[in-house]
Parts: sequence; C-alpha cells; structure tokens
Amino acid sequence: MATNSLLTINMITNEALRLFRNSNYFLNVISKQYDDSFAKTGAKIGTTLRIRLPNDYIVTTGKTVTPENTTELNTTLTVATQKNVPISFGSAEKALSLDMFSSRILKPAVNNLAGAVAADIMNAVEMGCNYISKTDGSGNLLTPDATTWLLAGAKLDNNSAPKADRKIILDPLTQARTVGSLAGLFNPQRKIDGQYMTGEMSTDTLGFDWGMDQTVIKHTNGSFTAGTVGAASQTGNTLATNAITGSLNQGDIITIAGVFAINRITKATTGELQQFVVTAPVLTGATSIPIYPAITPGNVQYGTVTASPAANAVITLLGGANLVYRKNFAFHPEAFTMAAADLELPNGVQDASRAQYDGISMRIVSQFAILSDDFITRLDILYGYQAIRPEWIVCVADVL
Repeated sequence: MATNSLLTINMITNEALRLFRNSNYFLNVISKQYDDSFAKTGAKIGTTLRIRLPNDYIVTTGKTVTPENTTELNTTLTVATQKNVPISFGSAEKALSLDMFSSRILKPAVNNLAGAVAADIMNAVEMGCNYISKTDGSGNLLTPDATTWLLAGAKLDNNSAPKADRKIILDPLTQARTVGSLAGLFNPQRKIDGQYMTGEMSTDTLGFDWGMDQTVIKHTNGSFTAGTVGAASQTGNTLATNAITGSLNQGDIITIAGVFAINRITKATTGELQQFVVTAPVLTGATSIPIYPAITPGNVQYGTVTASPAANAVITLLGGANLVYRKNFAFHPEAFTMAAADLELPNGVQDASRAQYDGISMRIVSQFAILSDDFITRLDILYGYQAIRPEWIVCVADVL
C-alpha cells in the first residue's frame, strides 16, 4: 500500500511562498523587486537599494533645439523590516500530504504574515499627494459614488499615470457601500451578476480593477485651522510659512491659494489647485511644512505648478481639521515598490531553505526539539517599501 513520503523543507518553503503570494490583494498587485545580489551571503536589516525614477523631458517647437541634460532622479530604499511567524508541528504532520499540511498549518500562518506585511506597506499610502471626496451641501463627508471614482481617474491622467492596470483598494465597509451604489449604474448584466453573487467590486469597472483590504488606513487630519505662506517665490519640498494655527499630520493634504497644478505631459494648467501631501508631522506655531511634490513652477523638467506661491497666500487643509476618514485609494501599481532580499541561511539547524518568486524571498528554518518531538519552525521575510511615485496615488475619502 502506498504511503505518503515525508515533506521536505524545500517543499514546505515553496508552498509557503505560493500561499504568501496569493494571500493579500494589495501585496499581489504592487510593484515588487527581488535583489539577487544577496543570494549567497544573505542581506541584513539596514541594507539600502537605489531605485531610479522615470525621466522627464521638455518638448519644443521649431527647427532649432537647445540640448537639455538628462537629469535622472533616484531614491534610496532601505530594507528595514524583518517579519516572521513561528510555528510548531510534530513528526506526524510531516507525513501528511502537502495539501493537508498546507491547509492545516501553513495557510493560517502565512495568511497572518502576509496581512502583517500588507499593513506595514499600507503606511506608504500616507505619501499619496492627491485627494478626492464627496460631500453634502454643508461640507460633510459622504461615501464616494461613480463620479468620485471617475474624478480619481482624471487625477491619475493629469499626473501621467499609465492607463493600463490601474487599481482601487477599498476598505471593507466602503466596498459594501460601493457595490450597492453602483450595482445598476450602466453596468453590463454580467458585472451586476458578479457583484450580486460575491458582494465585491469586479475588474474593469470605471477604468479600474477593484480589490478589498482590511488594512486600509483610517486617517486623522491634524488640528490645522489657519496658515499662510511666508516669503514669495519659493520652490522645493519645504514650504516656509507664517506661524500656523493647529497641527498637521503626516498624510494630510493641503492646497495653496493661486498655486495651480499642471498636466505632467502638456505642462498646461489643469485649472485645479495643486495638492501637496504633508510628509512629516508639523506642530502648531511651526514656520515650515515639508511637502510633496516639490514646488517646481513652469514648463521645465519635473514641473508641477503654474507658479510659486505669493507671500501670505492662504493654505487650506483638505477635509478640514480633525477629520477622520477611510483612506481608500486609486493608484497605478508602480506608485509603490516593495523590495525583498534573501536572508542568510544559518548553520547548525535541522533544516533551512530559501525560495524566491515574483519579487518575494522567503526563508524557513526548522530545528527539532527531541523532548517534545516537535519541529520548531520560523518563516521569515526581509523587505523594504516606498511610495516612489506618490502622484500616482489618489486618496478617496469615505466617512467612518
């Protein structure tokens, strides 16, 4: 009679990696990079990687051209986080079929690990510099509707995000409300059928593929109520101000009177005020605000605005002071990057294995405990993340 052969550590590692890859929608769709330079020795926390950003060029008219240097921008990503999940199983479990072992032991462990990594990387959404909301006549926040999501798409267009492969990540409650609000709105019957059967938004709707994630941030605005620009003609990522009233939190989004956004392709004004995300907390009374994107006026490389702000121009916090909202977001996958590196395989253990797939590297180390007849095992992943194109993220607010 045929018997099950014992599961090997390589089989377990590959299965764990497969489960991790498919456990979380957000992790599944964002850009991922695997650095194979650490394949032999293993990386350590604090290892840095340099990532190039897309170039920008200026179009001119006429026979004569003025040569323009290619100014490549780059950013540094630190592989800063090691997450793991410990599991313990006996010799009997190693005699199970891979499917049974995966279902009983690996799946719940890997699902929790993937959720923890996704919750960490979700913090990068706080770097998104675009904001869309639906409000009533009194300015109270409402659940987004079809027009709200279409406006999010327009924001991505004006920031030259690629049309293909755009995504939306919804908080579970926002998804429930959105399915109900869009169910009969010019949808093909097959989409309505799918939404009815699954209770979820589908692919290819309003220009996006839709997904749900429990780790969507509930953002709290700072207490900011008033502030004005200090000196005129400012540029760069720091806005000098007169002393502000109230605080600003990282992830708050502001506008400046008279400072309009430009289309990243045509360099013409969009007719809307440029939105800037606050990149670090700012205390009341402060005289400077760190922002993204940089204030770069005119038809130049990496231009963002029509003009620098005037002295005493009014600063506005979108959504208002102390607003708490579900920070759903529309984005292009290349707005985010997650970079994973190999962890070192230790000596002197029962088993150690490492595998890579689709930008993820996972290590499993197992040691036998003779007194309990258990294999004490840990699954580890080493990674870093960053929002490398924050202008390709549109935060879509929903009321709590």
